[in-house]
Amino acid sequence: MTALGNRTDGPSAQSRPLNICLLGYRSHPHCGGQGVYLYYLSKALVEAGHQVDVISGQPYPELDSRVRLIKKPGLNLYEHPHPARALRPRHLLSWADFYEWFGKLSGAFAEPYSFGRRVARYLRVHGHKYDVVHDNQSLCYGLLNIEQHGLPVVATIHHPITRDRQLAIDAASDWFHRLLVRRWHSFLGMQIKVSRRLKHIVTVSTQSFNDIVEQFGVDSSRLKLVYNGIDTDLFAAQPHRCPDPWQIMTTASADQPLKGLRFLLQALASLRGRYPELKLLVVGKLREGGATAQLLEELELQSAVRFVSGISNQEMVNHYNASSMVVCPSLYEGFGLPAGEAMGCGIPVISSDGGALPEVVGDAGIVVPAGDSDALARSIEQLLTDADLRQTLGLAGRQRIEDKFSWQVAARHLVAYYREIIAEKTETESPRAQQAKPAELLSQNSANSPEVASGGSQHPKSQGEAA
Repeated sequence: MTALGNRTDGPSAQSRPLNICLLGYRSHPHCGGQGVYLYYLSKALVEAGHQVDVISGQPYPELDSRVRLIKKPGLNLYEHPHPARALRPRHLLSWADFYEWFGKLSGAFAEPYSFGRRVARYLRVHGHKYDVVHDNQSLCYGLLNIEQHGLPVVATIHHPITRDRQLAIDAASDWFHRLLVRRWHSFLGMQIKVSRRLKHIVTVSTQSFNDIVEQFGVDSSRLKLVYNGIDTDLFAAQPHRCPDPWQIMTTASADQPLKGLRFLLQALASLRGRYPELKLLVVGKLREGGATAQLLEELELQSAVRFVSGISNQEMVNHYNASSMVVCPSLYEGFGLPAGEAMGCGIPVISSDGGALPEVVGDAGIVVPAGDSDALARSIEQLLTDADLRQTLGLAGRQRIEDKFSWQVAARHLVAYYREIIAEKTETESPRAQQAKPAELLSQNSANSPEVASGGSQHPKSQGEAA
């Protein structure tokens, strides 16, 4: 038998196509950039000739039909109408299920931890099928278990969530809200410990690289920079579509301080007196009674701002091409996909200098100080009144994305990194070490899991497993 994670059958892993396992604790693209990352990375890896499985909790990802989805359902409490009543007697047999339920009720975000237990249990049985496991920022204790039992592991950290936590604390109205913010972010203790112990970590920008070293205390020698990509076939100009000269577009979680939407709304309000037709399209969901809803009322912008959510990638492209400009006002971004997508569509971009956004935008857009609504207003007015500048920046943005950012390039760099990790594992593991592994961790010719579905298709949920 072959030890878990040390395939010796067939050609060398340095030359043959790889069997890759991608992990995502919640992976639907409408939940954020992590779902987008999983979709495009898995697609690019398959197109490069590799076999890719995605193991995910709910909400499940949208995947290319050539990518296999393995569902690891949890309680999905954030979409449950009555979370307190979600626990069933069978869930008491699973520590992962109980911890997820108790965490939600006590104000903590427990999904990454619980997902880690479920996926570690699955890979103890099925891990022999894969050459490498690549985690998408769950940074759960289960990764250490998987790595200790012989399977090469790499994790992507898009950016350290410590940034999000601090901005949320700063925006909290009182001590009780600050306490709730700290409780929700309690998973960060796990993520910091795990990231310090993992041997291989990928990040997506120089800004994130430096922040991970500074805020998570990770040794820089264990970090690898691989930029995200943009789907340049999908995110492209639509010459037949005439943009609305008065429509600005942005992508933001309405009440997440990190996204800086309030500064864009303040800029919009200051310009509406001179440009009454000016309007804003926000790709995101407005929370009734939330901070953004209150600000819209204070600034009298209810009729000038429209929110859309749950849209497809094609609808996103249509919205980009229907807008005169895209504004990315984030206080911090680990990469900045919306800016790259807009540039791919040839739409001029105004960006803050928050986090990695200047790395993406470069000199192909207008970059202003983060949190400066006056600078945003001046730049918006500059583009509104200068059609030649809009065209110049649109063309420069598209060229920059084609030259520097694509998923094909990202996949190529990651595969080279996978092969380095596999070679390192092969060199350091002796035959005696393989023989010393516990029998229950050796590869098993198990039947296909009943939770396997192809290409993100619907499949009946299995009960929460003991983990």
